[in-house]
Amino acid sequence: MYYYSVVRAKLDVILKKLFTENTDLLHDFLSSTLEIPYDSIKDITIMNSEILPGSIDGKLSRMDIKIAVDNRLINIEMQIGNESDFNDRAMYLWAKLFTGELKRGDEYGELKQSICINIINFNMFDCPEFHSHFTVMEKNRHEVLTDKCSIIFFELKKISKNANKNNRKELWLQLINAESKEELDMLAQTGVEPIQKAVYTLYQMSEDEKIQEMAHQREISLHDEATRIGGALRRAKEEIAKNLIGMNMPIEQIGKATGLPLKEIERLQQQ
Repeated sequence: MYYYSVVRAKLDVILKKLFTENTDLLHDFLSSTLEIPYDSIKDITIMNSEILPGSIDGKLSRMDIKIAVDNRLINIEMQIGNESDFNDRAMYLWAKLFTGELKRGDEYGELKQSICINIINFNMFDCPEFHSHFTVMEKNRHEVLTDKCSIIFFELKKISKNANKNNRKELWLQLINAESKEELDMLAQTGVEPIQKAVYTLYQMSEDEKIQEMAHQREISLHDEATRIGGALRRAKEEIAKNLIGMNMPIEQIGKATGLPLKEIERLQQQ
């Protein structure tokens, strides 16, 4: 049976295991990515420490890490597959995080600052920056309504491959984005202690047969999910093409409208 030589931190189950079992690494990750002074973080409580929700089927694949950090609530979300409505989903998850801890009878002022960190393996915004930070502000004056709303995106496809030991935020995202032992070795050579420990921990995980099997099964479920989505998209394009064929539209225009190859459209014409 084939396994990756090194487990990838961008697999949600691996990232969750890395952070929930090594809170010192989680501490450094949060300090670095949120630009919070390390020593100002006094307490980190992981609120959902389980690794799997009973299954790694695609329907249950959206793993997250919910954390209480001092007087903040933080959710870390790892998303590999592109979803057209992911922006709405990110907003929904933030709203659930923000309101979920308010108990009956509590005052609204007791609502905590809620931060959703979305690490995504696709390009979502039309900009060169890998880091986007959204909050709630007045449209014209840009006056912030509250500091309790933060929705953050890190786009892994925009991360540089060159390690800079002076940019801890980028180092953490490069580690999550790493696909090979060579990339991890390069990061370890920066001499940044938390990054070195994270690399070593990933190597240890890679030697554990149970973790390798978990990662392997997770990879399969992601491929299956992508295949289902791709198949549904192709079928939808074919239905559109058939309708346009029925309207006697030239196949070149059908190709532009659907993105289907001309040979595929010609095949559909013959059906």
